Amino acid sequence: QVQLVESGGGLVQAGGSLRLSCAASGRTFSSRALGWFRQAPEKEREFVATINWSGRMTYYADSVKGRFTISRDNAKNTVDLQMNSLKPEDTAVYYCAAGSINYPAKALSFYDYWGQGTQVTVSS
Repeated sequence: QVQLVESGGGLVQAGGSLRLSCAASGRTFSSRALGWFRQAPEKEREFVATINWSGRMTYYADSVKGRFTISRDNAKNTVDLQMNSLKPEDTAVYYCAAGSINYPAKALSFYDYWGQGTQVTVSS
């Protein structure tokens, strides 16, 4: 059974930092792109960051560029999201996902495995 499990969410003040981690089990995703997405209340799920299979290519949503960093460890089958300078508008449930492709992609349709999500709340 394939599982993606996120951790590291929580409550933080604006300007603070959090590090999200996602651990995969049931299969290896070392040849696949991995991504982070988020969904705020009453909003659609949106792209945050993606990383290609080797970790050498990354892409970010404009809203998080320069503040968030995605990284992966293929030996551990994990993907992390370092979030700095957090803003109240970053409040959302954050999901990690494994893509069906090996290159970084922003569209949700390219991802076929999803975690259950972890809540991030940024207070002003």
